[in-house]
Amino acid sequence: MNSPRTTLYRDKHNGKIMGVCAGIADYTGINVFWVRMAAFLSIFMLSGMTILAYIAAGLLLNKKPPYLYRDASEQKYWQGVRQSPKRTAREIRANFRDIDRRLAAVESHYVSSNPRLTAEIERLR
Repeated sequence: MNSPRTTLYRDKHNGKIMGVCAGIADYTGINVFWVRMAAFLSIFMLSGMTILAYIAAGLLLNKKPPYLYRDASEQKYWQGVRQSPKRTAREIRANFRDIDRRLAAVESHYVSSNPRLTAEIERLR
């Protein structure tokens, strides 16, 4: 089952008609203006298909929960996850490696300046 943050919703709060374009914009991270412009232009290119797809999406998609994200940075993070899960996983692994490296440096600093602590750590190994 999908996480609530990786699901496409209608965004009635930021929407104009049914919230479909605003929901797509929220899901993809694309500015809602460009999503609306693409929908508007596709009406002339595909005529009835676009309107039917829009109505179907408006009826089938769930309404976006009011507090899906805590703040804009969390929203941007989840948009990145939806756009490229592999890249997001790589970034998280890189962050953990950096934290591990910095923690090892702190441990090394404190252990090297405290012979009693060094002996205690060696005894525990």
